[in-house]
Amino acid sequence: MKSIKLRNVCQRTEYFSHSLILRALSSVNKLSDLHKVHSLIVISGQHQSTFFNGKLISKYSQFKEPVSSLSIFRINSPAHVVYLWNTIIRAMTHNGLFSKALDFYTQMRKVNVKPDNYTFPSIINSCGSLLDLEMVKVVHSDVLEMGFGSDLYICNALIYMYARLKDLGNARKVFDKMGSRDVVSWNSLISGYSANGYWEEALDAFREGRLSGVVADAFTVASVLPACGGLMEVEQGQIVHGLVEKSGVMGDMAVSNGLLSMYFKFKRSLDGQRIFDEMICRDIVTWNIIICGFSHSGLYQESIKLFQEMVCEYEPDLLTITSILQACGSIGDLRFGRYVHEYILENRYECDTTAWNIIINMYAKCSDLVAARQVFDNMKRWDLVSWNSMVSGYVENGFNKEAVDLFKVMRIDLQPDSVTFVTLLSTCTKLTDVDFASELHCDIIKRGYDSTLIVGNALLDVYAKCGKMEHSMWQFEIMSARDIVTWNTIIASCFHHEESYVGLKMLSRMRKEGIIPDVATVLGSLPLCSLLAAKRQGKELHGFIIRLNFESHVPVGNALIEMYSKTGSLKNAILVFEHMRIKDVVTWTAMISAYGMYGEGKKALRSFQQMKETGTVPDHIVFVATIYACSHSGLVQNGRACFNLMREEYKIEPRIEHYACMVDLLSRSGLLSEAEDFILSMPLQPDASMWGALLSACRASGDTETAERVVERLVELNSDDPGYNVLASNVYATLGKWDQVRTIRKSLKARGLRKDPGCSWIEICNRVFIFGTGDRSFQQFKQVNELIEDLNKTMDKEGYVADLKFVLHDVGEDEKINLLHGHSERLAIAFGLLNTKDGSPLQVMKNLRVCGDCHTWTKYVSKIVQREILVRDANRFHLFKDGTCSCRDRW
Repeated sequence: MKSIKLRNVCQRTEYFSHSLILRALSSVNKLSDLHKVHSLIVISGQHQSTFFNGKLISKYSQFKEPVSSLSIFRINSPAHVVYLWNTIIRAMTHNGLFSKALDFYTQMRKVNVKPDNYTFPSIINSCGSLLDLEMVKVVHSDVLEMGFGSDLYICNALIYMYARLKDLGNARKVFDKMGSRDVVSWNSLISGYSANGYWEEALDAFREGRLSGVVADAFTVASVLPACGGLMEVEQGQIVHGLVEKSGVMGDMAVSNGLLSMYFKFKRSLDGQRIFDEMICRDIVTWNIIICGFSHSGLYQESIKLFQEMVCEYEPDLLTITSILQACGSIGDLRFGRYVHEYILENRYECDTTAWNIIINMYAKCSDLVAARQVFDNMKRWDLVSWNSMVSGYVENGFNKEAVDLFKVMRIDLQPDSVTFVTLLSTCTKLTDVDFASELHCDIIKRGYDSTLIVGNALLDVYAKCGKMEHSMWQFEIMSARDIVTWNTIIASCFHHEESYVGLKMLSRMRKEGIIPDVATVLGSLPLCSLLAAKRQGKELHGFIIRLNFESHVPVGNALIEMYSKTGSLKNAILVFEHMRIKDVVTWTAMISAYGMYGEGKKALRSFQQMKETGTVPDHIVFVATIYACSHSGLVQNGRACFNLMREEYKIEPRIEHYACMVDLLSRSGLLSEAEDFILSMPLQPDASMWGALLSACRASGDTETAERVVERLVELNSDDPGYNVLASNVYATLGKWDQVRTIRKSLKARGLRKDPGCSWIEICNRVFIFGTGDRSFQQFKQVNELIEDLNKTMDKEGYVADLKFVLHDVGEDEKINLLHGHSERLAIAFGLLNTKDGSPLQVMKNLRVCGDCHTWTKYVSKIVQREILVRDANRFHLFKDGTCSCRDRW
């Protein structure tokens, strides 16, 4: 009886001891306390207990003491209880010793301990962490072999593991074969798709889960939000946001940060700001998202302001700091950029090469190249981006020689890439250094970058801008791939080289190859029509602009006004102007210039007044256009008033072009003495254009005395513009000073200068016919010559007398008359009269100024044939009708 009671007492004592130790283990929160409890277990004789050994292994694991966990396990080895194996495997996994965990799994199998459903989640986690696909296959095979293929927790772990290994196909297979799923199953699949950039699949899985009745939790939402942002699915994102509000998970930091990030990806910074303001708790990720979001949205000042707030609460990480440095560079805020750089140094941030590159870039964009170079020189190691950033900084700030020198140093250790070449080719463009461009081109071919589209486009541009249009065309033809930039570059180059026909052919070819023009194409093509006066092509382009809905673009409207005004259709230019809802200063300038070209000075002044009434502030170019319009309409007082208004009211200091317009205004109006005095009294050194304008007026009025003084001034300037030299030669010829004529012509020849030969052209039935002075090679020459003779006979009866002073050759009078008859505009007009219907208007274009005799001749022709003849010369448009000209003999 006593023995029974004693046994019961011992059992109860053991129970209480067991219970106390268990409670002590559960309440341990310090490693020193754990050691005490461990000692108690040993003293109490429980150190051989599988249960307590397992608890100790787990507890030491929680305190990051895997060595102690291993020691306990080894004391009990070889263990034949799956519980201890599961515990040590879990401990190794928890401490990041994934290989060790897998080793224990292998040992466990060797000693014939059969894994259970608690073994595999930790093993699967270790496989995923090690990215060991081969081991994954072994473990997955073991799972199926042991009949755990339908275990919910194991399947969830498998889905998560396959997602980490980017094997979404197997993840989906495991998911689809599951007999039952919980929210973790769906979250594992959705987060797997989302984390690997399978945005559409993530959204599909999210929708599928909701339809199956799964209630989304914070993790679901945090996983699907990046997919909404990645796909720019604004509507779906707003639905998810609504779900967040209803489910009450807005307080979850990951969800709030996910929403914040999503709205910035949608470029909806106001919504992002609202989310940020409503967040009760914020972490460093929150601040990173909003600061980077504002910076990437171009709201640089806002991002800098937020950074200043952030540093009062948190220590920003390198991601935030580099984002702010990029913002400083974008707005040129050197002061704050320096502050951030100093903050990095003071707080001893470990900057990688990328961070230093961003600092270099910031200083370069803020034009502090000394600081940029100092950072560059102090770097421990450079990558290609470092060199490119410094080279690009030099180029952007106009230090082209320094850029080239640095490039030469770079090539000693590093090979340039496409970015390096594109940057240096832009240097060649600025220096117009075709030799260095050719050298770079050879290097590009050697390194295989000639097939890179961006490099090909840069080569195309550099050759054109260096005056080698034939090289540019060759580069275009050999390019294996072309994009819209390629076509726009070659079309724009054709305009700059006055290759209008080639440019328009390129535009046609581009459309045939299926490339849809953009706004840049249109802006490059319309000037081609203006240069060539190709009215039909201009109208076709306008139709294309309407079809592509480019009409609302202000620059396009401005280009259309210029195109129509220069192709002889002032009416259409006005219509485009009136239909433009938004007008900028360029719009008004284009319209004022158009009126000026057609001699409509009063309308130009009215437009100038209307522009001021709309609140548009005129710039210096508007005043050039307005004074020009006054000059071609004889509005001397208005021109003077405009010049004074510019200086006195708008405080615009007159430039050389304003003075030139004033000289032109006075000269055309016959105020030659005043024009000469104006030139001599101006604060700037007069150029050839001013003396040339005055000399032209002297020649037209017959003021030989002033002409002699002015021509001497013009010759003294020794201008490289052949036009002014020829003008001086012509005046000497008029004065009969043939020795001076020969001297000027010899000088022109010695310097390789040559005046463009006069030519005129006319468009008939969609074909352009070009005529040179004295041209006899065109078809119908005989009929054209006969028509000119018939017209001359009729004119002679009406009082026309040829003005031989416009023939500047030392030949006889009859020969001079014949030379006048061969002027290109007369040939073009006669050809047009022969090949168009009676009574229909003619439009002729000439590359030079119409001579005085041809101007008189055309007035007579318009009266005789009763036709309107519109002639555009180098200065303006002349509308001849019933024996008069719209210029009122001012041109």
